[in-house]
Amino acid sequence: MDDHARKEIHRALSSALQHLHQRGAKQERGRGPSRSKKGSPHVERSCGASRANHAIAPLLVETAHLLEEQKANPFRVRAYRNAAATIENLERPVIDILRSEGRAGLERIRGIGRSLARSIEQIALSGHFGLLDNLRGHADPEHLIRAVPGLGPELAHRIHTELGIETLPELEAAAYDGRLGRMSGIGVGRLRRVRSALNEFLHPRHGVRTTGLVGVLKMEPEPSVREILSVDQEYRTAEAQRRLPHIAPRRLNPSDEAWLPILHTERGDRHYTALYSNTERAHRLAKTHDWVVVYRDDDDGHGQWTVVTEHRGRMAGQRVVRGREGECARLAAAKTAS
Repeated sequence: MDDHARKEIHRALSSALQHLHQRGAKQERGRGPSRSKKGSPHVERSCGASRANHAIAPLLVETAHLLEEQKANPFRVRAYRNAAATIENLERPVIDILRSEGRAGLERIRGIGRSLARSIEQIALSGHFGLLDNLRGHADPEHLIRAVPGLGPELAHRIHTELGIETLPELEAAAYDGRLGRMSGIGVGRLRRVRSALNEFLHPRHGVRTTGLVGVLKMEPEPSVREILSVDQEYRTAEAQRRLPHIAPRRLNPSDEAWLPILHTERGDRHYTALYSNTERAHRLAKTHDWVVVYRDDDDGHGQWTVVTEHRGRMAGQRVVRGREGECARLAAAKTAS
């Protein structure tokens, strides 16, 4: 799919979502469904479904295509392809289903499991699809940071460039170790709100899934650092043996070179994608072949972690998961003891 097609899909999705949100707001104010010139609310509902659902479906098709190109599990490829056809043919707008039934309403549609329902929900509510960004090789960590209440575009940019934050666990660590609080523009009240939002998102009580961060999907349950490090090891070993497909990221790649290796792998029922960090900071510090971003996307969890080579302290020279350095140190100590 070329850039022009992507822009057209994004324009159609934005227009359709705006239309549906406005209609929903009118209904909530008690005005009832607005009628078309023919006086039929069904005509408007069908039109809204067509506009929004037909804009969502191509993103799922592109996801299936990229997964197939990148040698992912054929089952995942078929799941996204079938989901696209299902959404394309739905009579109800996805946004209406989410408004009246929540994500569970999507899960009740045949062929739409929990992972696909989360993906569709993210697209419908935010117009953004993180997994597709990952597959294209142009995921933006600043977009993730901006989703935290109280952190706008300017602060998100500074947090990423000055502190090197790329994931929410890293942001949480900075919120408690003093780094975030020392930044200008982060007062006591804002810091408290950020901590509260991250705590709700990363550590929900009683296992209840929450959707407190706008346009970002739940990261639960969190895998062990042993598992994340094993995916990192598999990725770097496969790349050293030249066994991985390469993609041409759109960000920070003026020559359009297909330089970025990508891995799709599994641990039981858990699906992982791994690729080198392609952020501005990784390029500036010459870490584009050291920092590895590991993504998880399956029915039981979703999240991302950055694995790097530590250069200080007792873990110097070893691979660690940012934001979970203590767990990595305990794992290394246990290995040494055994």
